[in-house]
Amino acid sequence: MRKSFLAALSVLTVLGVSACSEKATENLENAGSAIGNDMSNAVDQAGDRIDNGLDHAGNAIDEGTDRMGTTMDNASRDAARTARDAKHDMGAAMERAGNDMKKD
Repeated sequence: MRKSFLAALSVLTVLGVSACSEKATENLENAGSAIGNDMSNAVDQAGDRIDNGLDHAGNAIDEGTDRMGTTMDNASRDAARTARDAKHDMGAAMERAGNDMKKD
């Protein structure tokens, strides 16, 4: 009887260790899966942040380029107006000089 009791206890122990081993394996798999998911989420978030940063940088460059274009257009108009005014002033000065020469 004692031998059969020990045999039964041995079988239960093996089954218990086997069950623990399966639980441990399952827990390890779950932990590995959770770590993998966390890493994947962290990489996705980093990618999103990089993408958003690049979008903001691109928008800032576009806005800066637009402002530069507007400034250059304004400067070009101012230069053309100044050239017209200088041409007009030069013509008026030459006309006055010609009139002064007629008087002399």
